[in-house]
Amino acid sequence: MQLLHLVLGAALTLVSFLPASTKAAEGKITVTDVLGRQVEVKAPVNKVILGEGRQIYFVAALDTDAPFKRVVGWRDDFEKADLDGYRDYLAKYPQIATLPKFGGSKEGTFDIEQAVALAPDVMIMNVEAKTATDDSKLIEKLAKLGIPVVFVDFRDKPFENTEPSMRLIGKLFGKEARSEEFIAFRKEQIDRVTERLAKANPAKPLVMMERAAGYTDDCCMSFGNENFGKMVEVAGGTNLAAKIIPGTFGVVNPEQVIASNPDQVIVTGSNWELFVPGGAWVGVGSGANAAEARNKLAALMKRPAYTGVKAVGNKQVHAIWHQFYNSPYQFVAIQQMAKWLHPELFKDLDPDQTMHSLHERFLPVAYKPGYWVSLTDKE
Repeated sequence: MQLLHLVLGAALTLVSFLPASTKAAEGKITVTDVLGRQVEVKAPVNKVILGEGRQIYFVAALDTDAPFKRVVGWRDDFEKADLDGYRDYLAKYPQIATLPKFGGSKEGTFDIEQAVALAPDVMIMNVEAKTATDDSKLIEKLAKLGIPVVFVDFRDKPFENTEPSMRLIGKLFGKEARSEEFIAFRKEQIDRVTERLAKANPAKPLVMMERAAGYTDDCCMSFGNENFGKMVEVAGGTNLAAKIIPGTFGVVNPEQVIASNPDQVIVTGSNWELFVPGGAWVGVGSGANAAEARNKLAALMKRPAYTGVKAVGNKQVHAIWHQFYNSPYQFVAIQQMAKWLHPELFKDLDPDQTMHSLHERFLPVAYKPGYWVSLTDKE
């Protein structure tokens, strides 16, 4: 018996000296995702499937030293939705070209057998995929195979869910301190706008926010009270579509735009050459050609929806990177929109420097300007 106690004591002593990550890896934790689901996950996770490729935006902010070290598979949208950003990461991490890709759960092309073969510790999904996953019973199927699913959100209700989403990923990755550092930086940058607006209380320009302008021939997709619609309000403007669109996304008809006669127009754009080759979209993003983007922006303002509109006559027309709507980087867009809406109040605010700081502190790729453009910009 005494020998048994000695053996047990030695074993306990050995365990106490094991690295914390080793001990954590042997156990499981229960996390709460943004839908309030309690999910048991092995942590810190070593192998992750990204339900959307653009989730690398937040993964890179936490695993800055090696953003793909946990990623064993991802959805095939990053290259298509943000070609310039994808090329930045591809140049530094060429191995991503061979990273296993999945179709979307919405399209019913997600390959469960492939997912099982990759043996992930967790799969991260965006909340907008929830309906499709429910319809296909994907979560239940993966659970039976030992693959837990957690939901995050940077798109449907980003002002409500960005911080808990970052904290969730921080907990899964064992990067809680890093996630709190990012959250504090984000809040600090938003406060630079909201605190000054609260003190000055300026008049609020009416803003038409057009989503993915030129992506299709139709006009005009927009935002309700969330996402870019909320960003307009936080930046000191009035969102034209706030009372027209009940949810986050919807459509404003051209006649309504003309009748509302907005003071400013802001469209979202990205390099969508793989989605709509040669399309009318404004290709703002990393390293974008400013002159080309400005010309395409001017062309979009010749559509019927903007006939005789005050904003167009005064050249108060702008384009901004679409992917701010689906990443934790919204604070940069808020700063830039605040400068457009209240140029005198924010003449000393430098969103370009904020974007540079974001890359320098949190992202593994170098910053290349090109994420916004205005008709009034100099050649």
